[in-house]
Amino acid sequence: MIGRTGRAKALGKALTALLPQAPYADIEAIRAMASARKMRELPPSIAVWIATVTHIRHEHTEYDALLEEGYDRDAARHFVVDEINAVLTLWRATRLLEADDHETD
Repeated sequence: MIGRTGRAKALGKALTALLPQAPYADIEAIRAMASARKMRELPPSIAVWIATVTHIRHEHTEYDALLEEGYDRDAARHFVVDEINAVLTLWRATRLLEADDHETD
């Protein structure tokens, strides 16, 4: 249980450092995603970054609609980079997504 508590605190610190103005509902969704079993081996800051980009991509952009229209994953991701960065900027993120970043879902 101690490891879990330490991980949760580390994720919380990483979230606060990366996304100081993100809405609570988004923070909680990102926290849950960053806490997933498949993210446990990653450092908290990387897990939070991947979870943040994934959350924004699916919840705040047209990414899923582009996939439904027939765009492949890479093309759809290319077209939503600016939308993702707009949300990150709104949330006063300390990092933006580069067009050539290859984050995973």
